[in-house]
Amino acid sequence: MSVYESVLYEVGDRVATITLNRPQVLNAFDAQLRTDLIAAINEAVNDDRVRVAILTGAGRAFSAGADLREATPPEFLPQFQLDDEFKPGLMAIAHSAKPFISAVNGVASGAAVGYAMACDMMMMADNAHLHLAFASVGLVPDAGTTWHLLHRLGPKKAYEIVIGAEKVSAQRCLELGLTNRVVPADGLLTSAHAWATQLSEKAPLVLRYVKESFRKVARMNLADAISYEAALQNRLLRSQDAQEGIRAFLEKRRPRFVGK
Repeated sequence: MSVYESVLYEVGDRVATITLNRPQVLNAFDAQLRTDLIAAINEAVNDDRVRVAILTGAGRAFSAGADLREATPPEFLPQFQLDDEFKPGLMAIAHSAKPFISAVNGVASGAAVGYAMACDMMMMADNAHLHLAFASVGLVPDAGTTWHLLHRLGPKKAYEIVIGAEKVSAQRCLELGLTNRVVPADGLLTSAHAWATQLSEKAPLVLRYVKESFRKVARMNLADAISYEAALQNRLLRSQDAQEGIRAFLEKRRPRFVGK
């Protein structure tokens, strides 16, 4: 297990917890945090002990976004930073066979919104919010935020929220379908771990292929989606886990899945 300067990485009960760890600056992203986070996400993806990962922040915030005190050269172009230091982590979450849960404590602002929304599911503390502050400083959302908002809310509501530079409360996120659950702030991590542990008991191949199929069928018509699902069933029916699941059902016991 690696030790990082700006991220905590812990594994227990088949769940990895990745914690942004610059609480003194509300976990704002500097170069070290950007680098460490990519490495920690990839470690969770490749860690055989891990079936589910949680992404959260230390202290009072998930992340305040970019660290505006970080020195940048006069010719700084954000495109290169976003492509080289944010995109790899975001895409590692998207393409991972394992589900990621974002546990949003306090504020998630700027590129942190992209990370929170990139996860397969989200749980928010009741005092947390997503701050789409870009428009208030003359910028547009980045780190995939426009894509997520468009696909989850549709163009009209997404446009309204972005141009309004809104602070979207946890309860409002729940109403809009941006988060799965809202829980008391003092029990956020306990609740996230309980949820992740429940997921870790599911068949790993199902966790993988449900995630993959959603990504693929989104670009298909209905007929092609039906055929794609059918092909997946061929593969899964022959797996050890499917055979174990069927036996457990018939024997009225809990299945013991191994991911094969």
